[in-house]
Amino acid sequence: MTQELIDLRSSILEGRDEDALAIVNDLEGMSKRAILRNIESYLVRLLIQLIKNQSDA
Repeated sequence: MTQELIDLRSSILEGRDEDALAIVNDLEGMSKRAILRNIESYLVRLLIQLIKNQSDA
């Protein structure tokens, strides 16, 4: 799921609307609980990376 979110973001930023819609369609097939669990996991990894970057500065 994390990779899907990254791909969705890239598709949107690069203006690849058809690719973005395809990813959204895939995500719709997942349960809300699975989506939330995966988003939470992604955010935890993002926060860890931000903390690591901050401590290196």
